[in-house]
Amino acid sequence: MKTQPIKMTNFRWTICFMLFMATTINYMDRQVLSLTWKDFIAPEFHWTDTDYGFIAGVFAIVYAAGMLFAGRVIDWMGTRKGYLWTIGIWSLGACLHALCGIATEWWVGVDNVEALKQAEAGSALALSIATISVYFFIAARCILAIGEAGNFPVAAKVAAEYFPKKDRAFPTSIYNSGAAIGALVAPVSIPTLASYFRDLGVGNGWEMAFVIIGALGFVWMGFWVFLYKRPRESRWVNEAELAYIEQNEEEEEPQASSEGENLPKMSFLQCIRYKQAWAFAVGKFLTDGIWWFFLFWTPAYLSDVYHLPSNAPMAQLLIFVLYAITMLSIIGGWLPTYFVEKKGMNPYKGRMRAMLIFAFFPILTLLAQPLGAYSYWYPIIIIGIAGAAHQAWSSNIYCTVSDMFPQNAIATIIGFGGMAGGIGSSLINMGSGVLFDYAANTQLAFMGFTGKPAGYFIIFCICSVAYLIGWIIMKALVPEYKPIKPES
Repeated sequence: MKTQPIKMTNFRWTICFMLFMATTINYMDRQVLSLTWKDFIAPEFHWTDTDYGFIAGVFAIVYAAGMLFAGRVIDWMGTRKGYLWTIGIWSLGACLHALCGIATEWWVGVDNVEALKQAEAGSALALSIATISVYFFIAARCILAIGEAGNFPVAAKVAAEYFPKKDRAFPTSIYNSGAAIGALVAPVSIPTLASYFRDLGVGNGWEMAFVIIGALGFVWMGFWVFLYKRPRESRWVNEAELAYIEQNEEEEEPQASSEGENLPKMSFLQCIRYKQAWAFAVGKFLTDGIWWFFLFWTPAYLSDVYHLPSNAPMAQLLIFVLYAITMLSIIGGWLPTYFVEKKGMNPYKGRMRAMLIFAFFPILTLLAQPLGAYSYWYPIIIIGIAGAAHQAWSSNIYCTVSDMFPQNAIATIIGFGGMAGGIGSSLINMGSGVLFDYAANTQLAFMGFTGKPAGYFIIFCICSVAYLIGWIIMKALVPEYKPIKPES
């Protein structure tokens, strides 16, 4: 009698959904400040663009340093514990932002929010309020950054555990799209929460936005404790699914029976001696800051150039549409699979071909500011297309690491590249804040625009070419597929 084959379970997609939700929460926590600073926080603390750019820049630097160490810590700690520590730290940091106002009042010796607001512009008290509040926010942002730094290294490691090489780009694009979903939900929910609690008289409103969004991470942790184990140890993964997951086992390092028995280990210095690691780092350095600029500055752009505050229905609609467009990035997971399966390319070649295509779309940002003179819809649509291209690019650049490095080095390399990306992000955020204040104060002229619009146009020009430059350097460093074999 012929035995029926065992039907394969699909628990790996449940894990993929958990990664997606973690990334969504990650980006919502990250975006609370960008959606509240201009219209809720700045009037209270007398911030300038330079102040905000400094906070965003320090966040990026700490995030960069955290990425460097997070990868090694996660490779040592394992994915189960690593994700719990990661999301627990960043959720705590998100909630701590809510205390910055109270701490500033106590430090400068005023009694309430109204006393902060009523400080005369340019006075010693206003300057003291701005300076002290900036440092309190930086302290909270540093905790947030240290935790958030672990998200992508641990997510990439989990994806490598639960998906074979040929499939990894698609689940990576799914959990990476959590960045777009988080950015999509944030402009609708966060200013609304802030406005609601401000109307109730609960502080200035922005405090509860940080607390409520930050608490989502603690809820996620409960599900992770209940659901996650490595595939071989999971009661929800049957033999058929395990065989599917491990179909590339012969190409990778031996699977360990538990997270503490990965063999053999690669040191950080061993990891970064390969050109493959530097190719990834260069690609991240040149492109991560573009996404962060769009994420951190688009609400301010609408307020500065089009006088639309973040809690205005039109501003919320515009940012919602922008990030809805970025959902096109799901193509980032399908296109390299098409090149591999239909065109017979190896994974690296297919991914690089796809990334070259995606690198051309950000060139459209050259038109954002000129067309914005006719309608604010044009720059929003263009930034959305560039954002989709970034996320598609990002899905694949992460997979170049799991394509070529053994599992026990993936988080370390992701962390190394993330550090480079954080440095690039810090430069563009700090530079943007200084540039925008300078442009406004001097009425800087550039390509027919003056003041802040000229400053934004300069940054858009940088955004337009970063991906092509990154792709060219990556291809020069690693022209062909060359996987790294673990050393005995």
